[in-house]
Amino acid sequence: MIKNKITDYKDLDVWKKGVEIVELIYKNTKDFPDEEKFGLIAQMRRAAVSIPSNIAEGFRRRYNKEFKQFLHIALGSCAELETQIIISKKLEYINEEFKNTILTNTDHLGRMLTNFIKKL
Repeated sequence: MIKNKITDYKDLDVWKKGVEIVELIYKNTKDFPDEEKFGLIAQMRRAAVSIPSNIAEGFRRRYNKEFKQFLHIALGSCAELETQIIISKKLEYINEEFKNTILTNTDHLGRMLTNFIKKL
């Protein structure tokens, strides 16, 4: 079990990367139009927060099988966030540079999660 090597989820690189993504999303959605407060802003923030939250919750589960399930949920949240980023760009709420930055980060995290799941 991987927990024997790492004693706290905050030491996991996948969790740290997830928190970085949350920070990027919160900073870049604050200037979205007010009418998106309960729409796209809330969806994007919820998807972003879901990533490190599921990693943390899964880590605290007793078995690797359960941990993997939560890692898969985090992976799904990455895809959800990527979709919302693409939509945000099409609606011109974000610029090309931010779109590319966040998509690069979510893609990287997705690969990290996939490799981590394989190692469990």
